[in-house]
Amino acid sequence: MLSPATIGVTVLLLNEKENRTSRIFFYLLTVAGFYFVVGVSLMLGISALLESVSNIFQNQTISWIIFIIGAILFIASFYVPAKKSADLPSPKSKRLISIIILGLSTALIEVGTAFPYFAAISILSTSDLTSMEWVSILAGYNLIMVLPPVLLYVLYLLFGRWMDKPLINLRERLIKTSGSALSWVMCIVGIILIFNSLDYL
Repeated sequence: MLSPATIGVTVLLLNEKENRTSRIFFYLLTVAGFYFVVGVSLMLGISALLESVSNIFQNQTISWIIFIIGAILFIASFYVPAKKSADLPSPKSKRLISIIILGLSTALIEVGTAFPYFAAISILSTSDLTSMEWVSILAGYNLIMVLPPVLLYVLYLLFGRWMDKPLINLRERLIKTSGSALSWVMCIVGIILIFNSLDYL
């Protein structure tokens, strides 16, 4: 839920005076829509993929490779440098298409680190759910994902310019701690790979 890029761009859009509401709405809709399409695409193809590779992962050599990859990720997570500063994507023009492109670029930047989302999709793919059920779950997941920026927008509507300084400070803090977030993701994924490979070593 705490996506540094998505929240940071939302803060940036809150500082705009023209068409603020519509631009934020289309930005978040684009990000959530992109992740939803990725989730549906993976759900439609992951079952066949799992069936084709399930026997491969039971091979001792493959298990050792997975174990080593997990160990490398776990160890490397302690050496991820913290970012002192970073530039977030920003709209190049006032046109609506620029906001949609901004949403797509933000989603593309962070989709590779959305391991909790991929883990949830993996769990759904092994569950006995109907298409309507897992589509609803994916939609709910993506709705929850954009709740923090929506909450920031609501707070801005309620408290107005009083929120300017806290939002800017939040944006800078999220940017500086994005390296730490990557470190946690690497650590968690490494542990998951290690434990999932132990049975076949």
